[in-house]
Amino acid sequence: MKKVRWGILSTAKIGLEKVVPAMQAGEYCEISAIASRDRTQAEMAATRLNIPKFYGTYEELLADSDIDAIYIPLPNHLHIPWTIKALEAGKHVLCEKPIGLSSAEAQGLLERSKGFPHLKVMEAFMYRFHPQWLFVKKLIDDKRIGDVRTIQAFFSYFNDDPQNIRNKKDIGGGGLMDIGCYCISQSRFILSQEPVRVFGMLEYDEKMGVDRMASAIMDFGNTSSTFTCSTQLAPFQNFRVFGTKGLIDVEIPVNIPPHKATHVWLELNGKREEFVIEAQNQYTLQGEFFSKAILNNTSVPTPLEDAVNNMKVIEAIKESNLQGSWVMV
Repeated sequence: MKKVRWGILSTAKIGLEKVVPAMQAGEYCEISAIASRDRTQAEMAATRLNIPKFYGTYEELLADSDIDAIYIPLPNHLHIPWTIKALEAGKHVLCEKPIGLSSAEAQGLLERSKGFPHLKVMEAFMYRFHPQWLFVKKLIDDKRIGDVRTIQAFFSYFNDDPQNIRNKKDIGGGGLMDIGCYCISQSRFILSQEPVRVFGMLEYDEKMGVDRMASAIMDFGNTSSTFTCSTQLAPFQNFRVFGTKGLIDVEIPVNIPPHKATHVWLELNGKREEFVIEAQNQYTLQGEFFSKAILNNTSVPTPLEDAVNNMKVIEAIKESNLQGSWVMV
């Protein structure tokens, strides 16, 4: 069976601990090489994960003719520069979210990618491939809870380490970019719509200069979506959808455990029904879907236009906080 030969650009924690092992378990993914700016780190990672080749520079990995696709878990400010370099090297690219630091950057990547029509590029919102979310979207599309009127989402963790990349302002840190992007993406995904306008409130860490808590209202016309995300609150996540006939409650909307079943609750007429979603690794599924798009030369599940639109909402929320008023998206 033919597999896509993957190269991993950096030894970032999310790659080593979650994404790479999950992709190695896939049917269509072969992790062939890994690179770091520190050759020793690359060698250690390769040994740990049984990856055949390792490189001490990203450029060496991109020059490897045996690599078909690149996974990029670099810090936010490096996503688009290295995605473009990978495309120029003839590689398909799966890049971590958020795709860039601005919608203008994301739009620039979209336009640049059109020059490589034979290559696939996708932003890595892994939750979209888990059966939990496919089930929730079907409930919504089938009108099981009637017309969706409002959505409530929450996502938080605690990390006040100034050395952590999520807390560095100049490289795209902050809660809205790191986890608020999920709350935005999930509402857009299940509604299959874009918000018309937003209202946002951000609280910034006085020392690090990054947003540590963000709350927003997204107006989708006849439907609203509200969320709060924070990098300095007790860890918690939840996603609820309220319709004219009932509600849907998603137990673990983002960090879906790979080896444990999750639950979705559907409440209709005062009765609460529990649905058990079998355990699956969302990172494995993401790698498989993207690899199959390469092998079959089909469209990627999530096009770059979606990444651009998500960045537009993030920017509008930040602008609303500055203006203290609604901002059109």
